[in-house]
Amino acid sequence: MIHCNGKEYICLLDFGMDFIRGKWKAVLLCHLYDEPKRFLELQRITTGISQKVLNEKLKELQNAELINKVIYPQTPPKVEYYLTDKGKDLTKIIKEIEAWSFKYYNHLNNE
Repeated sequence: MIHCNGKEYICLLDFGMDFIRGKWKAVLLCHLYDEPKRFLELQRITTGISQKVLNEKLKELQNAELINKVIYPQTPPKVEYYLTDKGKDLTKIIKEIEAWSFKYYNHLNNE
């Protein structure tokens, strides 16, 4: 067993998966892969996520040091989210899973 931040994990894989566990975290990381995005932009391209859940998931990703939030000093305030180096490394793995899904399950788009 592995213990970290008051949580117990079965193994290092379980620990690593905790960073992307759930419906939205991996999707948000993938949307930030190519370039920073603003909050409303993320909400628009992540169909089905509420503003409340988006805000919660972005905070969780920030706390895990996978993304950073930049607030530009202008009126109205401009806020952007971008991947940290740690987030980029994890997102590369997620992109590999996405490629695997495309390779083996591309036929699902045709059903």
